[in-house]
Order: sequence, then structure tokens, then C-alpha cells
Amino acid sequence: MAETDPKRGDGGPEPQGLRKIIHVDMDAFYASVEQRDNPELRGKPVAVGGSRERGVVAAASYEARKFGVRSAMPSVTARRKCPDLIFVKPRFETYKEISLQIRAILAEHTPLVEPLSLDEAYLDVTENLQGIASATEIAERIRAKIRAETQLTASAGVSYNKFLAKLASDYRKPDGLYVITPAMGPAFVETLPVERFHGVGPATAAKMKAAGIFTALDLRAKDETFLAKHFGKAGRHFYCICRGIDHRPVLPNRIRKSVGAENTFARDLSRLDEMTAELGPLVDKVWHYCDSAGVRGRTVTLKVKFADFQIITRRRSRETPISDRSTLASISAELLAAQFPMRKGVRLIGVSLSLLCIHATSLDTQMTLAL
Repeated sequence: MAETDPKRGDGGPEPQGLRKIIHVDMDAFYASVEQRDNPELRGKPVAVGGSRERGVVAAASYEARKFGVRSAMPSVTARRKCPDLIFVKPRFETYKEISLQIRAILAEHTPLVEPLSLDEAYLDVTENLQGIASATEIAERIRAKIRAETQLTASAGVSYNKFLAKLASDYRKPDGLYVITPAMGPAFVETLPVERFHGVGPATAAKMKAAGIFTALDLRAKDETFLAKHFGKAGRHFYCICRGIDHRPVLPNRIRKSVGAENTFARDLSRLDEMTAELGPLVDKVWHYCDSAGVRGRTVTLKVKFADFQIITRRRSRETPISDRSTLASISAELLAAQFPMRKGVRLIGVSLSLLCIHATSLDTQMTLAL
């Protein structure tokens, strides 16, 4: 299929026997919803999040991104980069409602939908409910229906595996569609920095760079034995992915590995009773997700960020999943109390639950609740 749209890549024929994967990613989702619902915000730099001194940007409109404003950026930094930035309080219930609308559109094409968050998901359309041969055409239909029903734009990437589909969806943002064919795949990834590869976090990236590995080409120069020696079981994965090979299936019943919530305080806290009181809302949010998703977890982790930005984590694991909120609250409080006396003020506390598993229900575990 010839491509004429400059926001799209080569959508040539898809060879027999290969999977057809689509990655759909909403464009600046939270900020775009706010601009849609408030015409006065359209065309202006918008940040969803807290504007107070210790607030954090949850999402930024494309107008704000031009100034270097990004999600997870401290609000004071964002304001410094863009003095005209407009802060809007998040409306997570609204975002979740719209996310459900989008998921319903995706489900019209395949039951193999793997949401990653409220605003992005993978689809395997190798065999699809409407019998459409072209994955590119399915992606076009999805984007058009999302626009018609929500007045929001989505970008999509089409390829033969999840890794490349996600790269493709980023390639023509916003409001774009790009296709990476099997013939394009290996060359498309060869200049990518190692940080762009699935499974490479900051620690692994630093380890790779210490070994002289900065790009996919560098990674390809190392044989599988070398990668296994230095990166263990992940070595095989790195060997494949730098060649554009990714066998991970789209998992419609994928369970999150962990769920957490954290809060940055308006002032540094020093007393145990103050910090213990702040644990309650965090535990509530974590447990709300567990109940909504029908999961339980075995490991509780407490995160503490001090006034000097030093971070410590303390965790406790159980042999059986935690079955009720009060137990989660009790373990969290015990982990916190064990850190006293503290020599420094605390600016942030977080609570997370990991080693999640299905608990007694068949509830859909895919929706990533915004905490």
C-alpha cells in the first residue's frame, strides 16, 4: 500500500506468518482532555498537576512541550521554562471514563488488547474480528473513531512486534500513523541509544555504557555469550531486541507487577505522627486499585525522600498475599517507624505493593488506575 501522508511511514505488504501489532497512544492525553473541555485553554501551554512549590507535572500539552516542559518535572522548573504555563488540577475520574470509551473502540477489532496505562495499549490484529487484512487500515479506523467519539487525537504504530510498534507510534506524534515493516525493522533500530530498548533502565544503561555499549549497533557487536555473562537471563533478550526481534505476545490478561502511590509534602516533615498520618491516603489509593483490579500482593515497600533528595526504600515480604487494607497499613506504619529517629526532614513518602496476583475474582486487571 503506497503512503502519501507525510505523517505515515511505508505501509507495504505484511508478509505471511508474521504478527500484526498496533500500538495506540493518545496524544498528551490528560492535557488534551482539559483543552477539549475548556476552549480557553486551546492553543496555550497547559500543565496538568499541582502548581505549588513542590508540585509535579503529570502531563503537558504540546504547546508546553515546546518550552521543554515534561511530565514528572517539578512545577517550579516547568514554570521557569514557561512563565505563561497554565496549571490545571487533574480530573482522574474523567480521564478513566474516556479511557474506557477508547478501550471499547479497540475491542471492536480484537480481544487481544493489552492496555499499558489509561492512554496507551497494544493490539494483536493478526486475526481480527472484522476480517480486515491490513493492520494499517485497522489503525486508521481506530484513530478516526477515537477522534469522532472523543474529539481527541491518537497516534498509532504498526509493526510485526510490540517493541517496533511502540517505536512507530512515537515516530510521527502527534496525530500520526507510522508503519515499520519487516524489511525496515533491523535498520530502524540500529542507531537507537540503549535507553530506548525495552528492559533497559538507568542501572542497566549505565552498565552497558561502562562496557562500551551505547547504541543498538554496539549491542549487536557483542555475542550472546558476552551478553549472558554480563546481563544474565536478560542477555538473550538484548541480543534479539537490538536486531528488531521481539517475541513478547500481546497479553490481554497481563497483571501489573506492582502498584504504588506517593505524595510530596508542602513542607518537610520531621515527626513520626505527621508522617504516619500521611500514610493513610496512600494506603487507600493502593488498596483501591487492588480491590478494583481483583489482585493482592506479597511485598510492601516504603519509599522515603529526604529534604536533600536522598531516597531510601524499605520492604517487607510475606509468604501469602496481604488480604486486607489494615494489614497493608500496619506493615507500612511499621516500616516507617523503624526508620526513626531521622536526622533529616522528609519531603516525600510512598507506599507500593508488589508480587501481585489474581485474587478470587475474574475482574479485568488491565485498567491502570491513576493514583
